[in-house]
Amino acid sequence: MRPVQPEAPALAPVAGARRPATWLVALAALVLLGFVLDIALGPVRIPVAAVVKILLGQPTGNPAWTFIVREIRLPKALTALVVGSGLAVSGLQMQTLFRNPLAGPSVLGLTAGAGLGVAAVMLAGGGVANGFAIRALGLGGSWGLVLAATAGAALVMGLVLALSARVRDNVVLLIVGLMIASVTGAIVSLWQYFSAPEQIQEYLLWTFGSLGGVVGSHLAVLAAVVGVGLVLAFASAKPLNALLLGENYARSMGLVVGRSRTLIIASTSLLAGAITAFCGPIGFVGIAVPHLTRALLRTADHRLLLPGTCLAGAALTLACDCVAQLPGSQTSLPLSVVTSLLGAPVVLWVVLRRQNIRSSFS
Repeated sequence: MRPVQPEAPALAPVAGARRPATWLVALAALVLLGFVLDIALGPVRIPVAAVVKILLGQPTGNPAWTFIVREIRLPKALTALVVGSGLAVSGLQMQTLFRNPLAGPSVLGLTAGAGLGVAAVMLAGGGVANGFAIRALGLGGSWGLVLAATAGAALVMGLVLALSARVRDNVVLLIVGLMIASVTGAIVSLWQYFSAPEQIQEYLLWTFGSLGGVVGSHLAVLAAVVGVGLVLAFASAKPLNALLLGENYARSMGLVVGRSRTLIIASTSLLAGAITAFCGPIGFVGIAVPHLTRALLRTADHRLLLPGTCLAGAALTLACDCVAQLPGSQTSLPLSVVTSLLGAPVVLWVVLRRQNIRSSFS
């Protein structure tokens, strides 16, 4: 008797559902709307019509508006596009690789590694200088912090990649990543315990996450690294579809699982590591957005999910940044707080509908 092959998850859209192309167009429109609103809203209210004119290079008669849009708000909105797309795609890859609906970009310990690098600089003697850089330039304005966070994330990435060549089970690799994150978190906690209060305050500022300090060369480097990560992610669309069937089934289809897993981990490491280094840890986007995209597109085909997740992640991050600015007020909320407030209900929805979500991974 021939063995029964496991049934593959449906990659085609559900019958009767709105076509994915329609949702992709709608998400693109939301991104455009959110981009303009994110630039228009803030302590200085700028009319949307004036924002559009400035973006198109047309004069508005108000030099102050032009300076605010081009030098302050436009880089921040572009950073939101890059950060939202990168975190969302990295979360989608992790959920598919580990076949776990609650996996996110921090699951391999990359965020914790970046935090360890920053703690090594700020809590081990360099806190005053970097604290001044944060206040003057923003969280992403100090190359010292960026390089430290990048080094920490790269160290963890190298360790995970080395272990992935020896560990064949994705569940074991997931546990290894969680343990690495736990160890690095414990080291940071020890540093905080023995650090001065002002150093702890400066480190906490970094952990809140921010988009406002990424300008000029920082934005160019961030966009370039995230662009490479996204190219690797889109190149792994077919391997991700195959991995939904299970590793054994994927191997029977001719997929080299080890090579594909290394490609996915490298892409996620670039995306999560670079974003955390420049903007600080920003939670829940990578966990929540992939589930929202699956619910909208009604498909498990990563050739559709990847662009949809990019657009949905960018739209959600822009919306969170609009909320964080508290329009009409001089106060700006930490971005990670807003993403958690909006993302936590989505994760709860995932847990409550776990049986339904599980069908996308088995």
